[in-house]
Amino acid sequence: MTNPLDDPLTIAEQNFASRLLIGSSSFPNNQVMLDSIEASSAQIVTVAIRRVDLGGAGENILDLLEDNYFILPNTAGCFTAKDAILTAKLAREALETDWVKLEVIGDRDTLYPDVEQLLRAAEELVDSGFKVMPYCTDDPITCRKLADLGCVAVMPLGAPIGSGMGVLNPYNIEIIRRIINIPVIVDAGIGTASDAALAMELGCDGVLLASAVSRAHNPVMMARAMKSAVTAGRLAHRAGRIPRKRFAQASSPESGIIGT
Repeated sequence: MTNPLDDPLTIAEQNFASRLLIGSSSFPNNQVMLDSIEASSAQIVTVAIRRVDLGGAGENILDLLEDNYFILPNTAGCFTAKDAILTAKLAREALETDWVKLEVIGDRDTLYPDVEQLLRAAEELVDSGFKVMPYCTDDPITCRKLADLGCVAVMPLGAPIGSGMGVLNPYNIEIIRRIINIPVIVDAGIGTASDAALAMELGCDGVLLASAVSRAHNPVMMARAMKSAVTAGRLAHRAGRIPRKRFAQASSPESGIIGT
């Protein structure tokens, strides 16, 4: 796969042509999932390990994906550092990968991360040789601590999981991007293409989404929209937007105007 931007997403010294990461859950059926992921051009696909039968009894979602995509196991459904660490280690044994999207949830209603448990789990997993990509709050201090622990990326939420509210605090996302030197990937809250474009315009290195595609009226069409949005947002960030001003500024030159 070629990258039209010649600008790959680099995480832990591994390059990916697409800056869109996509989840594999909540689709109406497996065929819609496969068609949507293909339409998105995403290379990294997240899979909730606690929801996959690793016992080898019958076909599972990994059988459908692992030959064509980079599988990023996640610890969705874990509420303690202990559970998340165990889940990550099960994923490493089953999938033979050191990569993990680390999730430690603190509350069933908001699905916000438990920062204390997240930091504890991240530290132990990094020490155990994992390439950790933590789902975290949009708190710059938490993100800096995760980076200092040795995580290979941070994944601050744009809004609560599945809310579709978009990027609620763009200023924090900009601060996070400025103060740490590992990839920043907005994770959670994306609802439509403009949300994804905004995340990229803020300077983020990528966007991870799931519900925005899987629960759309037409998931395949929305996946195409997200692909274009991420590309457009990245191009806009690299091009550099004009400054915001309180008053108008003519786009045509004023010198040489007849009658002046």
